[in-house]
Amino acid sequence: MKRRRAPRDIVVAKTAIWLLCLTPAALLVYRFFTGGLGANPIEFITLRTGFWTITLILVTLAITPLRRVTGWNRIIQFRRLLGLFAFFYATLHFLTYVTLDLFFDFGLIADDIVKRPYITVGFTAFLLLIPLAATSTKASIRRLGRNWTRLHALIYATGILAVLHFYWKRSSKNDVFEPLLFAAILAALFTVRFGFMIRKRFAARALPAKRRAQPIEREPENRKASAS
Repeated sequence: MKRRRAPRDIVVAKTAIWLLCLTPAALLVYRFFTGGLGANPIEFITLRTGFWTITLILVTLAITPLRRVTGWNRIIQFRRLLGLFAFFYATLHFLTYVTLDLFFDFGLIADDIVKRPYITVGFTAFLLLIPLAATSTKASIRRLGRNWTRLHALIYATGILAVLHFYWKRSSKNDVFEPLLFAAILAALFTVRFGFMIRKRFAARALPAKRRAQPIEREPENRKASAS
């Protein structure tokens, strides 16, 4: 059985997403070899990978509201790819912390996770991303059925925890503009989503009432008489 080819515009769009999402990683590699990582290279890499993790989580969360607002249903085909790139940058962010920052000192890492709230929150967000990435295949969608949708609702909790992690990290340096901007975008996305959920619920309740109120059409008397 032949695999059906994706439409040309979808292929072009996904190729563009690959190129755009890999660009930040490529720039980090370029800066590494050209000495452009600044006075504190580890902090620079940590901040940039964290920034792109949250950015891609928010873009992933924006797909469904955009589909409902614009009616462009095919945009949903990009959500999985964007989510996987969010996990990619989250993994780079975590590995930078484990390898370059703490040099595999797992005792110190465990101590950080327990005693430093922003590390606790960030680590929790990363853990929540793992099952989402692991079940992003079509086979997993078929196998899990409705449970797949319930599981992937964790992306909302991940978004909240990631923004909170970023805010706590930046608040220590009194530099909270970007975290607050991300928080505002996340709040706007939640508002749109909950607005659609409420409207859908009211529409579902109104439909049975409308059907009950609809008069039953009766057969005209003259048609009954002619039939007899």
